[in-house]
Amino acid sequence: MTKEMDTFLFTSESVNEGHPDKLCDQISDAVLDACLAQDPDSKVACETCATTNFVMVFGEITTKAEVDYEKIVRDTCRSVGFVSEEVGLDADNCKVLVKIVQQSPDIAQGVHGHFTRRPEDIGAGDQGHMFGYATDETPELLPLSHVLATKLGARLAQVRKTGTCPWLRPDGKTQVTVEYHNEGGAMVPIRVHTVVISTQHDETVSNDVITSDLMHHVIRHVIPSKYLDKDTVFHLNPSGRFVIGGPQGDAGLTGRKIVVDTYGGWGAHGGGAFSGKDPTKVDRSGAYVARQAAKSVVASDLARRCLVQVSYAIGVPDPLSVFVDSYGTGTIPDKEILKLVKENFDFRPGMIAINLDLKRGGNRYVKTAAYGHFGRDDPDFTWEVVKPLVYESQP
Repeated sequence: MTKEMDTFLFTSESVNEGHPDKLCDQISDAVLDACLAQDPDSKVACETCATTNFVMVFGEITTKAEVDYEKIVRDTCRSVGFVSEEVGLDADNCKVLVKIVQQSPDIAQGVHGHFTRRPEDIGAGDQGHMFGYATDETPELLPLSHVLATKLGARLAQVRKTGTCPWLRPDGKTQVTVEYHNEGGAMVPIRVHTVVISTQHDETVSNDVITSDLMHHVIRHVIPSKYLDKDTVFHLNPSGRFVIGGPQGDAGLTGRKIVVDTYGGWGAHGGGAFSGKDPTKVDRSGAYVARQAAKSVVASDLARRCLVQVSYAIGVPDPLSVFVDSYGTGTIPDKEILKLVKENFDFRPGMIAINLDLKRGGNRYVKTAAYGHFGRDDPDFTWEVVKPLVYESQP
């Protein structure tokens, strides 16, 4: 990297729980939670789409659970804040359509052999490659640009629900640009360059009140003052008006915010979405264990940044490949880090589900469906638990 590129700008965005795509993610994961709560062996691939006063859940589900899909849809919409057409969706009166079929028998026989396989022999639910990423630039071991964008979105929901900013409505988007310095492959945040917030609001509130409240109750609350200076740029509701929102303003669909869900554009992404998928779907479980591995590498001071890739073939238990990249920040060679990762993490889908306790429902997965799947201090996020990795050099 040239001297001119030692300092650079990088941007991450996020959306809050009232964004139509995120609403659909939450509904899909609420369905997954309900199925797993009654039947931990449920096979779930649930999709959701939403538009003006209409929600449809569809996909493939094989389960012994008795699930009231319509109730889950309405309860989830209500919990997010969609309680009338005026705010974007009426949870109690919108049309709900359910189109659920059973999992394809071709997939079933290849993946889990009609529930006869041992856990360690369960095959991957599909082919694909998944990534995990970690960096030492924040306590969460996540990129600062991503952490700040995510926390701004979560704060918008918090001040809306507590009544601190009663003019807020559920939908909203955030974006943060951070100026970084590259130190031999490690990313060191210097300052926040730009903050963008677009949030849905009541029709009667003025733009001056919106700007003042967002600065005082959201931005100053989330972004440490050391990152803000006189040159930081703020674009707060730059369109000038955002009254119509939620599914009324834009159609929503499960799985369209995969970068928001993960690392804000840092690292890499295999392309598979998470929400609505049970642990046999390696799009989700493979990405979770890859994150745990990458985080453990950084937390164990083996590297300042780490990317882990794992790949699968449908029906095959063992991964096809495991890859590690420390971006030149490793304290030991990458091949030695890879060896430690393979020794300490079992990447077979059945064992991932056991080791990370992924077959437990409740309200576990719906929590992941807004404000990120990683970096959360919550006991349900078992993939965030670090495994200490100890390197013993050969004599």
